[in-house]
Amino acid sequence: MQMLWSAGAEDALIAGLNAPQREAVLTTEGPVLMLAGAGTGKTAALTARLAHLIRSRLAWPSEILCVTFTNRAAREMRERVGQLIGPAVEGMPWLGTFHSVAAKMLRRHAELVGLQSNYTIIDTDDQLRLLKQLIQAEGLDEKRWPARQLAGCIDRWKNRGLNPDNLDAGENEAYANGQGRKFYQLYQDRLKALNACDFGDLLLHMLNVLRTDRDVLDHYQQRFKYVMVDEYQDTNQVQYLWLRLIAQKRQNICVVGDDDQSIYSWRGAEVANILRFEKDFPGARVIRLEQNYRSTPQILAAASGLISENSQRLGKTLWTERHPGDKVRVIGVWDATEEARRVGDEIERLEREGAPLDQMAILVRAQYQTREFEDRFISIGLKYRIIGGFRFYERAEVRDALAYLRVIAQPADDLAFERIYNAPKRGLGAKALEKLHQLARRQSIPLAAAAIEIADSDELPARARNTFLALMRDFARWRDLEKNESPANLLRTVLDESGYTDALQAEKTAEAAGRLENLAELARAMEEYESLGDFLEHVSLVMDNDAAANEEKVTIMTMHAAKGLEFDHVFLPGWEEGVFPSQRSLDEGGLASLEEERRLAYVAITRARRKCTILHAANRRIYGQWTSSIPSRFTAELPGDHVESETTLSGGASLWRAQWSEHADPFAEVARAQPARTMTRGPGWQRAAAREYDPAPRRIAETTRSAASFAAKPRPDVAVGARVFHEKFGYGTIAAQEGNKLEIDFEISGRKRVIDSFVKVAD
Repeated sequence: MQMLWSAGAEDALIAGLNAPQREAVLTTEGPVLMLAGAGTGKTAALTARLAHLIRSRLAWPSEILCVTFTNRAAREMRERVGQLIGPAVEGMPWLGTFHSVAAKMLRRHAELVGLQSNYTIIDTDDQLRLLKQLIQAEGLDEKRWPARQLAGCIDRWKNRGLNPDNLDAGENEAYANGQGRKFYQLYQDRLKALNACDFGDLLLHMLNVLRTDRDVLDHYQQRFKYVMVDEYQDTNQVQYLWLRLIAQKRQNICVVGDDDQSIYSWRGAEVANILRFEKDFPGARVIRLEQNYRSTPQILAAASGLISENSQRLGKTLWTERHPGDKVRVIGVWDATEEARRVGDEIERLEREGAPLDQMAILVRAQYQTREFEDRFISIGLKYRIIGGFRFYERAEVRDALAYLRVIAQPADDLAFERIYNAPKRGLGAKALEKLHQLARRQSIPLAAAAIEIADSDELPARARNTFLALMRDFARWRDLEKNESPANLLRTVLDESGYTDALQAEKTAEAAGRLENLAELARAMEEYESLGDFLEHVSLVMDNDAAANEEKVTIMTMHAAKGLEFDHVFLPGWEEGVFPSQRSLDEGGLASLEEERRLAYVAITRARRKCTILHAANRRIYGQWTSSIPSRFTAELPGDHVESETTLSGGASLWRAQWSEHADPFAEVARAQPARTMTRGPGWQRAAAREYDPAPRRIAETTRSAASFAAKPRPDVAVGARVFHEKFGYGTIAAQEGNKLEIDFEISGRKRVIDSFVKVAD
């Protein structure tokens, strides 16, 4: 590679940078911590530093290791560096994500961990399927110890750099009463036999190689003259250990990050990695990027005042040369419905004033909060998009619940029935569904009716027949219940008695907990409707809201998904204790989780360029019960000089600030003055065992047939004494006939009860 850079080109490289950014670019030797606050131009500094190392001939492109967390970030960095140094960027094979770089290394050293270089990287579905096979082979009850739970444990262990032999007693107890180590080892052995690894193995295997093979470690320590890491606060333990080994010899490591934006502990990130950087690399240069190019001084001051309440931080003070702008607004409303209405009104006002919808965002703590806004925006015709997830009614668990309700309302809804006949898992496989489809087509009846017919025959194994019979008994009971029960309580009953709730609870994962929250929110939404039909019609209208992709839309997303983004106008709803900070996070992590929740609040506020509006509700319905809420402690921690408080409730706007520390409810008097709300169900979803119900298949069939308007008709071309052929049982003679059911004496299988549409008259 020819180096043709001039001094003038070198000066142009840093001409647009501020003093700390230039210092970060030019400090090339020794460990450097670039502590970059929100909106301070860290990407510009990082790419300029990378270009400077090459332009100044300090290293060839292939001698620089530069890792990021996402493919998007890696692409952006490659493009920006390419604009600075031209074609030389193509010679940077070690610029990429942690996993892509580790995979490239592992291809070269696969034999050292018992793999071949052409190993396969399995995805999540393959991983779960493999774990289920191991669980079944060991005779473990997969319903009690789900494969998804084991996958979560293994992922956590790999993120921490732990091999099966490294698990302590506590970790070993995390799965199947002390069998964690056993199943982890079985899984790893099976992967090696398949010449495969999962994503966690990419870094763990390379860490093991670097720890045990001195020659390989020396090779990479010599090869990489400089190591650069983006978003260092998001590294987990295995990434941290891997980086430290590679950079230990030369010490030329530059990490870029912000301890105040470390918000991913739930996926293994450890804020301690950035906090102890100076101890890991003595003499490290700490360069603070504090000039913000995004937000107004009022927004920065509010965010800085809030984050200063954290004790575990390196500390910095953001500032900007922008116009002061508006104070952060904190608005108290009566409930979530009013919260959504208020935000919708504000957005419409801004739109009338010329603000584009693309520059407005609603950032929520939990996904279930989006439902209220979606419903409101549909009703007023406001276009929106969900980023980082599905729209509320498109989420898998919500669609499953709706499918149950659709079958109750309309038994002939085959699409809905096919979705949930085996959700949760009931042991009904593809062959059982194929039989249902065959029967349904031959007799022109719905799948639900076919399930009843096939349960009263020998067409399927006894276990499958009994399962179908039990399911259709449930639907008949729920269909009767729907006549007198509210839609919300009907849904709760269905989720409990179908086993859907138990299946999610058994997973014991954060993802499953989030799905349960979404189902609880779905039930809460149904409380506003008098009939199941009215609610399903509403959902159909919501699902039809699919405007053109190029239209301007309001963005709705979680705070976690918003990291790295920015908008002119940001709305932050749900700032109440238990919602934000999340009660589940506090229960699981204590003070450390509280500080992470506060960092999340900091991230959310600093997404705003011009205006930031925080909302909290005095009341929320949780599992159908109205609960009085106090404003989030974070609202009290915002510096008063930079906050403008407002409430739609009587009793004063400043109560939220004065009362929080005593844990008093500032809206108690107001709540007592409001009309009483009718409670239809208390908290909690667990019900007693299902009520006794008429188990007769004929009674269930009558209920389903009546609703589906069908009747099974016997074939006119078969009669007692006729010789017939059945694909499963072979040749036989009809001994008795009842409607479309035949008793046949088969030559090999003996007497069986079959459905007439499955036989052919023998020649």
